[in-house]
Amino acid sequence: MAPKVLVSDKLSETAVQIFRDRGIDVDFMPDLGKDKEKLAEVIGQYDGLAIRSATKVTPTILEAATNLKVVGRAGIGTDNVDKEAASKKGVIVMNTPFGNMITTAEHAIAMMFAVARQIPEASASTHAGKWEKSKFMGVELTNKTLGVIGAGNIGGIVCDRARGLKMKVVAFDPFLGQEKADKMGVEKVELDELLARADFITLHVPLTDGTRDILSRENLAKTKKGVRIINCARGGLVDEEALAEMLKSGHVAGAAFDVFAVEPAKENALFDLPNVVCTPHLGAATTEAQENVALQVAEQMSNYLLTGAVENALNMPSVTAEEAKVMGPWIKLADHLGAFAGQMTDEPIQAINILYDGVASEMNLDALNCAVVAGIMKKVNPDVNMVSAPVIAKERGIQISTTNQDKSGTFDGYIKITVVTAKRERSVAGTVFSDGKPRFIQIKGINIDAEVGAHMLYTTNEDVPGIIGALGQTMGENDVNIANFTLGRSDAGGEAIALLYVDEPVPAEARAKLAETGLFTQIKPLQFEVA
Repeated sequence: MAPKVLVSDKLSETAVQIFRDRGIDVDFMPDLGKDKEKLAEVIGQYDGLAIRSATKVTPTILEAATNLKVVGRAGIGTDNVDKEAASKKGVIVMNTPFGNMITTAEHAIAMMFAVARQIPEASASTHAGKWEKSKFMGVELTNKTLGVIGAGNIGGIVCDRARGLKMKVVAFDPFLGQEKADKMGVEKVELDELLARADFITLHVPLTDGTRDILSRENLAKTKKGVRIINCARGGLVDEEALAEMLKSGHVAGAAFDVFAVEPAKENALFDLPNVVCTPHLGAATTEAQENVALQVAEQMSNYLLTGAVENALNMPSVTAEEAKVMGPWIKLADHLGAFAGQMTDEPIQAINILYDGVASEMNLDALNCAVVAGIMKKVNPDVNMVSAPVIAKERGIQISTTNQDKSGTFDGYIKITVVTAKRERSVAGTVFSDGKPRFIQIKGINIDAEVGAHMLYTTNEDVPGIIGALGQTMGENDVNIANFTLGRSDAGGEAIALLYVDEPVPAEARAKLAETGLFTQIKPLQFEVA
């Protein structure tokens, strides 16, 4: 059955057609996002939800979204999506950070020009029949110092354009390395130095707990007298009341804002102040950008729903289409290993240690980690997936660690997981054969070679005669067909294990019969998702 997507905000027809061309059923209802009750009523039918900014993906909507797997935001900002609730629900949240980078950066540069030369006020004055040439004395950008807060994708483009205008650029960004700063031709500084030196300050960071009010009253007071401030990033980054006061006092010479703490902004402390340029969140509002982000979100959502590729996800490691082809069997293996350990563990888990060997160590380990944890957590919650599993593990205080190593043995690569509880450690390892099928290769340090089936039976015993006969006879007497039978032992007469791949679940009567033999120290039925 084809995946089904709802488009609840305005998206280009070309983007909608991408879904159809990829074989996805799509319902285009561009005004539905404004009707919360109707959206909650129908959202349960859909695997994907494509939105812009009008649709609010709240916990209530997510609760009703019984089949939802992915929310795709055509644009950068996802303030309208409750990402924590989505993660707990196991819903991937994607955005499109590259489709409107140039457009937003150009708007910031345009706003800087506008406030430097008081263009909007001069235009309004001239339209009114005045000729106030001497009133609108501006400043040049050449040789001025631009302080860029956030030198990522958009901020980096602003830096490049500003250098082309012969401005001196200083940047504050905790994630900006010195080598990258040198390559960009900018000076990497701390925030206080940027505030003290910049003639213009432009913000290009997301709104987080760490960036909220980054230009607070205290930080605004540290700025150079006569500074001009541009915000085309997110409302809430600047204390607007404090800025208004400093504009009135003359400490700040001008401001240009495209975003506001409360939107739509019907009223604001910055409105009606001289030399303040305001636009209604137009940063991404060009024909090219709107088309680009719409096409991008349609492609990303289609790729995920059809191939499992995860691009630009905010609550899960990204897996490219190329990685998905190679990693698919390894992700499945990671899930199986986690599921084995999870089903075998009855005590609270304190830690999960994951070892990646050989080719496995060269893959997208963040994604593999999520698959391992998801497999383990399924015992707690059958609906858990790679998105929600890390959230559940974190809530339970489970420590997750990884180790990488070069090829160390027979296999080109393998994954070994060890689950730690207060009572014991339990380990299981596996690999992927050339046929693409995951295999268990070691349990409790005992080497085996076991194909993974939907229904399995795991037993432990002392290495004595009669085990194979007892298992075979009991399965036969209970009409359980054995597809694969694997044995392993630590040494002659020592601890031994058996792993049976059977066609249907082993009934309780059969397990009780095995227990009556007195040969087995453990008898455990297992289930795996192998489709």
